[in-house]
Amino acid sequence: MTAAPPASRTPARAARSLARTRRWYAVGWGVLGVLAVIALWELYKFLGPAEGLVVGAVEGETGSGVMLLPRTHDRAMPHVWDMVARLFEPTSGGATPPLWVSVAAAAALTLGIAAVGWVIGVIVGGILGLVMQRWRLVEWGLLPWIVVSQIVPLIAFAPVVNAIGNQIDRDVMPWPQWLSVAVIASYLAFFPVAVGVLRGLAAPDRIHVDLMRTYAAGYWATLLRLRLPASVPYLLPALRLAAANAVVGAVVAEVSIGMRGGIGRMLLQLAGQASADPAAPWGPTFGSILIGLIAAGSVALLGIGLKNYRRGEATA
Repeated sequence: MTAAPPASRTPARAARSLARTRRWYAVGWGVLGVLAVIALWELYKFLGPAEGLVVGAVEGETGSGVMLLPRTHDRAMPHVWDMVARLFEPTSGGATPPLWVSVAAAAALTLGIAAVGWVIGVIVGGILGLVMQRWRLVEWGLLPWIVVSQIVPLIAFAPVVNAIGNQIDRDVMPWPQWLSVAVIASYLAFFPVAVGVLRGLAAPDRIHVDLMRTYAAGYWATLLRLRLPASVPYLLPALRLAAANAVVGAVVAEVSIGMRGGIGRMLLQLAGQASADPAAPWGPTFGSILIGLIAAGSVALLGIGLKNYRRGEATA
């Protein structure tokens, strides 16, 4: 007669099995979502009007009217399999490497710059969130300006940062152009971190804060032993969102200031050739999506070591 397994092991095994099942469900839903997008793309291309649907057009005037539905002809909307096949063709003809190799090299550069911008944004946002949580008056005065800062169009902000970087490079010290891109990326990354740190550090219940005071724990001891562990469910989603924002900021900055070598510049160049090669711009588009997923997924690895603090994790 076999002995029954210890009661302490059965719930743990069931919890691991449930977590594994949830992960597979998440993967399945992700794959299903991608397939749904592909199906909708091809369905609209098959059923939609070749020249789109334009309302209010004036006969004889090019560009008049409002387009309600996009065009579906091959130059405007290539098939998905044409986009994939284009990845394995030369980038610009001749002896150039396949498009996917050029996209991978450009994506690696942009991802590295975005990572630097993410680190800067995390440091700045963390300091701002810490200061705002420590002094309520600072929160009242600073938080509205932090929110308003995100209203400034990035495409207008990027040339200003680039001009300042050029002046620093000329008069003070070497300032490579990629560093301006990283600073611009950090501009989008710091906001979710600042808000996440502010909410997370204020998350502990009042009774727990009072308990630390009864132990005569000072501010820093309370911060390290209570507030920071309690902030993990808020901080991890903020860091993932900041990583995705840093990628967006890096791509837009590359386009705005004309930095070569990155995926933003590559996207702009191939978009200019879209009339003759409509599938080519989708290569760097897929690359931009991929580095966004890599950036957010890399931050998710931080949660593995902090799994004991992630109960009740907030959504990003």
